[in-house]
Amino acid sequence: MSGHCWAARAATGAAAVALTLTSGVVAQADDDIDALSAEEIVERSRDALLDVKSLHLSARGSVDGSGSDQSLDLTLDREGNCAGGVDMGDDGSVEIVKRGDDVWLKPDAAFWNTHVPIGGSTFDAILDGRYMKAEADDPRLLSVTEVCDLDTFRDLITDNDVTADRGDLTKGAKTEVNGAPVVPVTFASGGERLTAHVAAEGTPYPVRITVRDDGEEGTVDFSGFDRPVPTATPSADETVDVTALLGRSIKPV
Repeated sequence: MSGHCWAARAATGAAAVALTLTSGVVAQADDDIDALSAEEIVERSRDALLDVKSLHLSARGSVDGSGSDQSLDLTLDREGNCAGGVDMGDDGSVEIVKRGDDVWLKPDAAFWNTHVPIGGSTFDAILDGRYMKAEADDPRLLSVTEVCDLDTFRDLITDNDVTADRGDLTKGAKTEVNGAPVVPVTFASGGERLTAHVAAEGTPYPVRITVRDDGEEGTVDFSGFDRPVPTATPSADETVDVTALLGRSIKPV
């Protein structure tokens, strides 16, 4: 099941982009964000992201350094619940639902053929459009369950020191993302260019982050802040137990 590792890399990449832009000094709560310095804006954006209990994350392009266009679309919270999916283009896609102690995955035929070339078509036939269900602590699926936990992103932000001299922060003119006003702040170092678009009204969430580096380009959108993860899970007749499908001897990814 190593193909699921892309989800971890993409999600980690999105969080890494966010934390790269989070150095600076603390701004006052009553400051007009458009009047703040670039450093103050990203500090407020960092604090807002750390306070979120749930959000929707959509990443597309080459955000993980692989060079290939892929996408990740997840709603996730700090309790480890999530719903969404990963699309790896020609390499296949996987739908993901995690709730409490259980996780459901639905890989498509292209995924099985690409990542499990010997026997993958058999697995796909057994599933027949159903999800495979496992316990969330199944070691084979840790890369998936870690991606589904918003605390993974929070830990990356809080545990990494990004205050080293890695480039310059520049504030751009106010613009819009999806019709809402934002202030862009760009970090540039060598050929790497990252831009965080921070909400100019209400809570200063980072609503979009773009990254360009050595010909790669990716976009990460954040939305649905503090909106709960959908609670619906696949029914019993829509699932196959992962042990019945893969056995007990598969090594962890």
